[in-house]
Amino acid sequence: MKEVAIFGSTGSIGKSTIDVIKNSKERLKIKILTSNTNFELLAHQANNSDCEIVAIEDEKKYNNLKSLIKNSKCKIIAGKDAASQAAQIKCDIAIMAIVGAAAIKPCITAIKSQTNIALANKEALVCAGEFIIKAAKKNNVKIIPVDSEHNAIFQIFENKNLNLINNIILTASGGPFFNSKKNFEKITINEALKHPNWKMGAKISIDSATMMNKGLEMIEAYHLFPIEKNKIKILVHPQSIIHGIVNYSDGSSLAMMSLPDMKVPISYAISHPKRMNIKNKELELELIKDLSFFAADEKKFPAIKLCKQVLIQDGNSPTILNAANEVAVEKFLKKEIKFSQITDIVEECLSKIDFKKPSSIEDVLETDSLTRKIAKKCLK
Repeated sequence: MKEVAIFGSTGSIGKSTIDVIKNSKERLKIKILTSNTNFELLAHQANNSDCEIVAIEDEKKYNNLKSLIKNSKCKIIAGKDAASQAAQIKCDIAIMAIVGAAAIKPCITAIKSQTNIALANKEALVCAGEFIIKAAKKNNVKIIPVDSEHNAIFQIFENKNLNLINNIILTASGGPFFNSKKNFEKITINEALKHPNWKMGAKISIDSATMMNKGLEMIEAYHLFPIEKNKIKILVHPQSIIHGIVNYSDGSSLAMMSLPDMKVPISYAISHPKRMNIKNKELELELIKDLSFFAADEKKFPAIKLCKQVLIQDGNSPTILNAANEVAVEKFLKKEIKFSQITDIVEECLSKIDFKKPSSIEDVLETDSLTRKIAKKCLK
């Protein structure tokens, strides 16, 4: 029986993970569930999984959560470090699905507790990849990517043939505006949230619309795979059927394909190196007929160019990029800025904050905090 912790269980990845586990109750047991504020769904998940620990970041929701939990033996943790406290308890694997840089501390804590990580959060590696990978090696912990693109590369990447790999390709749907001629200044929140292929939370949906998401994934891939920065490529693939490609020096290309459903990479990450029978619909290529690919338009989507520059610069630049983007997306969702101004704020923060190389996680968190303060003042 494998014990599973789900950090961010009330989000889209968390809910999909619970669906996957329901089909394998004889092999998988949910031990820990965490949420930011959604106490009602968290309690429902806890009552239906017989988990041992629930954690909620919003301390004000503690009494509400406690009143709904039916299992008197279930431990409840509340407060801003609730997820990190829960991460101190060892499990076989933790689904790290907390959104944004907030996942950094729980991720590091879980690694130090020698819990293997199924990483559904890209921002942790973007900001603190060097320290997370180093901690994982020190504690003999596996980090298995859950992002569909990185999970695809993970499945086909041959570590023993590193010198024979020309490049890896992360595919992108292009989001809702790839073929749109709409003025980016006039894009509404509802339009930006309508992803053509995936059902996702608000933050990642907006990142997909600006294509910042794909840029962040390039930085994530650099930390996950032993490959040079200039060998990480992006290709727009609107059908979202091929999720990742590895190109080899003999002219062969290995690709991983599936319908756009996060249960596929989630199940593989949980069961690795085996596969699970999750009864997902398989591909019927004769019905799909067309698979198309395009170069990413960096002029139309400046976030990609920014991320490429930050990947080369390294140091504290990825943390600045991510923190500024998180604030900018929040501003857009609150109707404080235009869609086109999201990347403007990121660029402004990168120019205002001095470059330096972080020497610890504390340095990363300090840069994150400073950037958020500056980003909130941008474009006022």
